[in-house]
Amino acid sequence: MMKIAPSAFGRNDADIHDMVPVYRSRLIESIPSRTEARELLNQLLDQVCPATPVVPAGPLVIYGAGTFGRMALDFLSDVGLEAVMVIDARADEIRDGDSWAGIDVRAPQDVPAELKAEALIAVSIVTSPVTPILKELHEQGWRNAVPFYDLAESFRSTHPLSNGWFAAPLLAEDLTGIAESLDAWDDDLSRAHHLMFLAWRLARQEWRFEGVSIDNSNRFFVPELLAALAGDELFVDGGAHHGSVSEAFLALAGTASRIVAFEPDSANADQYAAWVQSLPDDVKPRIELRREALDATSRRRRFHSGLGFMSQFSQTGSGDILTKTLEEEGLEPGFVKLHLEGGELDALKGGLASIAPNRPLIAATIYHNADGLWRTAQWMRANLEGYRLLMRNHSWCGTGAVIYAIPNERKSPAC
Repeated sequence: MMKIAPSAFGRNDADIHDMVPVYRSRLIESIPSRTEARELLNQLLDQVCPATPVVPAGPLVIYGAGTFGRMALDFLSDVGLEAVMVIDARADEIRDGDSWAGIDVRAPQDVPAELKAEALIAVSIVTSPVTPILKELHEQGWRNAVPFYDLAESFRSTHPLSNGWFAAPLLAEDLTGIAESLDAWDDDLSRAHHLMFLAWRLARQEWRFEGVSIDNSNRFFVPELLAALAGDELFVDGGAHHGSVSEAFLALAGTASRIVAFEPDSANADQYAAWVQSLPDDVKPRIELRREALDATSRRRRFHSGLGFMSQFSQTGSGDILTKTLEEEGLEPGFVKLHLEGGELDALKGGLASIAPNRPLIAATIYHNADGLWRTAQWMRANLEGYRLLMRNHSWCGTGAVIYAIPNERKSPAC
């Protein structure tokens, strides 16, 4: 029998400013079966989301000086804002680094009480649960603390970053699709991960299950996929950015493996090309970079470039690009990874004629838009015959969610 330990803080606490929404957490002490997962889903669907996109007012402070914190500063610059300070326990170690030049980086104990009272502090950490961080910040005296992506969501009209999306009211087809997808996963662990994702997107609740870990170190390369990985795969890296996933693949695959990388953003593609040039001479010929975007069909689409890993199809962009389908590329992939900032389902549809005969491993992110609630999983279930579908979250705040599709004939006996 499952046991649930709930907790909450925020708008209901008398000493917290009214703009701070309630972010609830629940600890569930076992991984749910199909029946238990459906019961938990029904409980979740009864909840009302008290959070909304946060429009900043007054000084802005970033909490967390990691890669995400640096991205948060870049985002604020893109939308015409500036953080007055970055808070990190490692402030003494990092403030003199090139990434933080000219920025006021302080340890938590060095922040004036006046700033805590008037500033909005945006938590730029998704590698650990956010609700304990928000609780700790409130206990330190910060009156207005929110996850960064909930702040970013208020700028969607001018900036395409979509990691903070809120699910719209669910229609009947959504309720049916979510329930069917939850039932259909090929292991109970996927049901736990799906519920965690749904809880955040539908109600801004942070659910945790005993025995379920969130591991960002193995994103796109979970053990079940690695057990089926061959040494001579053609790896399609869709949304290759600067090459970090390609690099990880090279370290895991055999010397007969090859990579075809797709990256439509010019600056990102230049970085990828520079990485390739840094590799040993015997490795370079195994990698091909195509400065193209994968899509459901070949067409011209508005693209917002120059945003690093946030570059994507969006009407906020200033120019159009010609997209391609995986089918048109004439490849015979053994492993397809898609991280396309919301374009994954379209890319899958455009690649089905290539995927069906070649039966590659697939790893596709699903956290950039509401397709991740159920539509992508439903499409994969309907079109990928004889595949095992798994879901794993690799970070918190409803981010880092990936569907893994593994052909039954390539499944490890241990799986």
